[in-house]
Amino acid sequence: MAEGLKRPASAAKERVQSIDALRGLVMIVMALDHVRDFVSVDAQRFQPDNLARTTAALFFTRWITHFCAPVFFFTAGMGAFYWLRRGRTKPQLSRFLWTRGLWLVLLELTVLRLAMNFRFEGPWLLTILWALGWSMVALGFLSRLPLRALAVVSVAVIALHNLADKVDGGPIWDVLHRQALFPLGSLKVLVAYPLIPWIFVMAAGFCSAEIVRRRKATLQLGIVLTVAFIAVRWLNVYGDPQPWAIQKTAGWTLLSFLRCTKYPPSLDFLLMTLGPALLILAWFDGRRFARTNPLIVFGRVPMFYFLCHFYLAHGLAVVLKAQYGLSGVYLMWALVVIAMYPVCLWYSRVKERSRAWWFSYL
Repeated sequence: MAEGLKRPASAAKERVQSIDALRGLVMIVMALDHVRDFVSVDAQRFQPDNLARTTAALFFTRWITHFCAPVFFFTAGMGAFYWLRRGRTKPQLSRFLWTRGLWLVLLELTVLRLAMNFRFEGPWLLTILWALGWSMVALGFLSRLPLRALAVVSVAVIALHNLADKVDGGPIWDVLHRQALFPLGSLKVLVAYPLIPWIFVMAAGFCSAEIVRRRKATLQLGIVLTVAFIAVRWLNVYGDPQPWAIQKTAGWTLLSFLRCTKYPPSLDFLLMTLGPALLILAWFDGRRFARTNPLIVFGRVPMFYFLCHFYLAHGLAVVLKAQYGLSGVYLMWALVVIAMYPVCLWYSRVKERSRAWWFSYL
């Protein structure tokens, strides 16, 4: 396996800077949501998109982090396509995706579980690494399909999966398409990230990798998806199980309009996030970033950053033993991101110098 997965010496040169920058940006934003979960005085009292209790500032603090997961899945699919194009075969790609996917599932059940709770007690929470891992395993199979056929299937699932919102199919269906808590023997399992349509968001990234290498095409696709979100959401007939409604003011009506369902991600949610994300990607394309730019540094070591920042944020919350308002949340977020920079810079340099296969897994 080591020989088949050896990192090419020119891997750093083959990276697409704009994609690293976009990934780095959402890594920074992602930390805001996790810090809020650990230290916000309101985190355990109500959801930040609860229009009956939230504030506009708290709503948008949560809303801006919605862009993170779709970008992770979409760029992971793109990364798989570029990995294949570096002289590998589809069987090699499948093997890499299967092994890396199962590795992420293992990290979810061990390292991430410990980071969230600092103990192994309580319900088994299946979150983003679980969904990323199984999406990679699925892409290992789906990547064998002709690219155009896979593109059609991916778009169809993303567009039509909300037709199944009211289906109740038990625990297996919960894992696939419905956020739910169910018993598994003596254990309780909470599926936070149902797998559909995340699998096909990753597959869509795989199919779109050549398109988004061209700035004009990326810009056009981003505009189309963003306009599609406004149109579909405005019609308020299909696209999200949570329709928007006129509120007491125009501002609150806007919040209702933007409050789209993430678990599982609705069509509206994915259009709302992937469209603007592609516009940012087009803006980043052609720009030159220093190798020490935080966007590049974090974007090149996303898994390392992800796991380390969880322990750091949770550790600070335990040490400080305090709950904060929104200003305190933003201060803690800044401290976590600043503290992560030198660590990730060191690791990115180690990773760039090494040709060891296992660096592809962290």
